Amino acid sequence: MVILLDTTVLNSFAYIERPDLLRLALPDAATTIQVMAELERGVASGHVPDCDWQWIDRIELAPVEQASLARLCLILDEGEASCVAVALERKGSVFTDDLQARRVAQRAGIAVSGTLGVLAALIAQRHLTTAEADDLLGEMISHGYRSLVRSSANVIRSRGS
Repeated sequence: MVILLDTTVLNSFAYIERPDLLRLALPDAATTIQVMAELERGVASGHVPDCDWQWIDRIELAPVEQASLARLCLILDEGEASCVAVALERKGSVFTDDLQARRVAQRAGIAVSGTLGVLAALIAQRHLTTAEADDLLGEMISHGYRSLVRSSANVIRSRGS
């Protein structure tokens, strides 16, 4: 099963210059070439810090995924649409913070998580304490990340962990 990271999640960890945390939490994660193009545009415009993403596999969409991408681009940005298209065909999961992408994926039966899920995984895997995750979340929020919670402990409690 492929785990796909979209631009919103990559940006969250780029803003705090900690892509290494994504690699720790989800070492087998991948993304699409469309997502990487979006990320590179953000870096080129100066909105997103340049980080080392060499470790993440980049998926080129198969023809059937390209067809799904074309349909999904009517309602989603290309990066989110490409992740959902791949997850549909390859029975994967999508990590996105985009509400519309999450809804589309969930309606299609795709497992969905996001930045908060990554932080919760890092705590569960003992790579971070709750306090460290909360500091990172606060830093993400200061860079524009929108979160209904201010503590990763709330995410862990809501998951029953």
